[in-house]
Amino acid sequence: MGRKLKDATLVDEPVAEETTTQHNHNEIKPNKKKNKKNKHKEIPADEPNPKRKLQDNEPDTGMKKKKKQQESQTHLENEETTDGHKKKKKKKDKENGKASEIDEAKQEDVVIANGKQEDVKVLVSGKNSDEAKYVPLKCFSESNLPDNVMECCNSFSKPSPIQSHAWPFLLDGRDFIGIAKTGSGKTLAFGVPAIMHVLDKRKGKLAKRVNPLCLVLSPTRELADQIFEVLCNAGKPCGVKSVCLYGGTSKQPQISSLKSGVDIVIGTPGRILDLIEMNVCRLAEVSFVVLDEADRMLDMGFEEPVRSILSNISSARQMVMFSATWPLEVHTLAQEYMDPNPVKVVVGSEDLAANHDVMQIVEVLDDRSRDQRLIALLEKYHKSQRNRVLVFALYQLEADRLEQMLRKSGWKVVAIHGKKAQSERTKSLSLFKKGDCPLMVATDVAARGLDIPDVEVVINYSFPLTTEDYVHRIGRTGRAGKKGVAHTFFTHHNKGLAGELVNVLNEAGQVVPAALMKFGTHVKKKESKLYGAHFREISADAPKAKKITFDNSDDEE
Repeated sequence: MGRKLKDATLVDEPVAEETTTQHNHNEIKPNKKKNKKNKHKEIPADEPNPKRKLQDNEPDTGMKKKKKQQESQTHLENEETTDGHKKKKKKKDKENGKASEIDEAKQEDVVIANGKQEDVKVLVSGKNSDEAKYVPLKCFSESNLPDNVMECCNSFSKPSPIQSHAWPFLLDGRDFIGIAKTGSGKTLAFGVPAIMHVLDKRKGKLAKRVNPLCLVLSPTRELADQIFEVLCNAGKPCGVKSVCLYGGTSKQPQISSLKSGVDIVIGTPGRILDLIEMNVCRLAEVSFVVLDEADRMLDMGFEEPVRSILSNISSARQMVMFSATWPLEVHTLAQEYMDPNPVKVVVGSEDLAANHDVMQIVEVLDDRSRDQRLIALLEKYHKSQRNRVLVFALYQLEADRLEQMLRKSGWKVVAIHGKKAQSERTKSLSLFKKGDCPLMVATDVAARGLDIPDVEVVINYSFPLTTEDYVHRIGRTGRAGKKGVAHTFFTHHNKGLAGELVNVLNEAGQVVPAALMKFGTHVKKKESKLYGAHFREISADAPKAKKITFDNSDDEE
């Protein structure tokens, strides 16, 4: 265990060779109507909503007018009220046998965002998950928790869907899997039960705390610090103390905090493992464990340290995992460290989908044009230099180069990535959040989990390595019901992801540029990092494999 990891550090790669192919740089305007799939018709980038017109030498036979009259008549005949339409559609789906599992489970919530009602589908599965005591909470008072614990929720009118469904299970001590998008209230979804777990275990004797009772693991330092801030404020009224441990900064203040006694440890796997090996972070009494952004944590290569950390914790623990997606690696980890049939709550969809409040603009161009195009977009989107704009780079060296280039061009900018000193990262992020420097360049360390309010525009200078990361990147804008813009540069180096990106754009009703379609719409079969393409996805509630012992009749006497 002598190996030490740097938290959230991305490996630099050489920038791909530039191409001289020229493409159309015209802006793509949003289409108000959803695109319909059409394999035979390409939509020009500068005509997002094309309409066919008669040519000069083409006579008007009246067919077009007649067709319009027929469509109008059909529309009048089928016109119904909104409620009647929904009932009719639901009845028709059931008759065709297409009612979804979510409809059958009757787990559908309605939330209000900015005065607008939105349907949020929630699917609950797992052993005994349908018992009466696990009814979702409609209001905070139904939780029957102490006032000092619920003080952190005073600014909210009602629990979010993930909180509403998670609290009954977590407060009952169940192992739990939560799949919900960023910004859905996940921190308090596990934070309030963690505080209650501490209070129940300590039984009011908080002065005698020595070792922590709860552990929260996070993939990045920024997310760990954000969780710490939320839990520190939530635990203060009831005397629950938290500490945040991450690399890139001095260990001594963190060691002092641990020695003074804490209830909840929040941190990144690398630093926590270092302090365990130094015998200053003792997790023997931990009985409530949270893996936040579990899929991202394993993607960043933290599987080995996570397993090492969990080996220092008693098996008599309550295990909680939150994730945006549910890949095979996360499922395997859950299968090893959770009950055979844990509760699983999926808010929205288990399939990753882009936020529909974000207008996605994809621009196909060559590498050499990106710098000039970035400056042009900043002059358009960031002219006032007051609104928040987040520019994503792929590698650390690229982020540094962009930061220097923008400063030389007269822009006030900060940057964060894995190799910057933690004090510099913290300062840059603080300046961006406060609006003192509302232009930031970042790698994917800022793509997930961070709650940065009022980011109006995201610019993907380089397309990420996966479509999942693209969805998370653009999710930094359009939060809390607000609208946002995501402008993405796509080059021929990214052509292998063109089909997946087309699907994301179509699902969200966005314009698909003709230049993108030229790369093809083929989507590679989803592969496992361990087993390649030859594997089968296993549901979370699938039973564990049983060990079968055979009598050995061939033993020699």
